[in-house]
Amino acid sequence: MSAIVETVERYGDQAFAAIRRLALPYVHRARRAINPWYVQARSRYDKLENRERILVNIAAAVFSVFLLYNLVYSPIVDWQESLRNTVETRRRQMSEIHRLVDRFMRRKADLTQAERNTVPADKSFSLFSVVEKSFTQSVGREKIGSITPNTDRNLSDGFIQHSVDLKLQNISLGQLVDALYGVKTLPVPVAVSDIRIKRRNEDKHSYDVDLTCVALAKNG
Repeated sequence: MSAIVETVERYGDQAFAAIRRLALPYVHRARRAINPWYVQARSRYDKLENRERILVNIAAAVFSVFLLYNLVYSPIVDWQESLRNTVETRRRQMSEIHRLVDRFMRRKADLTQAERNTVPADKSFSLFSVVEKSFTQSVGREKIGSITPNTDRNLSDGFIQHSVDLKLQNISLGQLVDALYGVKTLPVPVAVSDIRIKRRNEDKHSYDVDLTCVALAKNG
């Protein structure tokens, strides 16, 4: 460690000496150019009275403060403010990047979960047949007023939505619960997206139900 420090110090001294040799001619030239003006100003200053010297010193002090403020302090303050603005801008950009990354990861997780909850995409799958069989077993064929398949919908991310509308007539709440449980426990992922229940006028314990069953398939 000490050898490294000695090497750095040696090369640092050599670099400083080289810079000094390069700058020395310019320093001498500047002194020669300024010296006549300095001698003349010093001569005039020495001829001034004490009160005049005080006023000159005050003016020189004010001018020095003015120069320090405008040439040193103000640029440093502006640089610090610019640096703070840059840091704040970068912080907001990083926050936005983190937000977008979190959104992407959630989107990816949702997509993965959706892909797991898809039915076979081949033509052999029929949501109509699956739903008809399930409701026939749970409420009986005589309770099914109608089953109407809808046109498949192409969704984003390459998904296709199959849907079937059903009308159930004169069923009890227990039968409705059994029917919904039967849909939930199907071997393929089918869901009820919409349901409307209406009590029958002639029998307060019986209901007519309109519902829609949907299933997603991955296109390709």
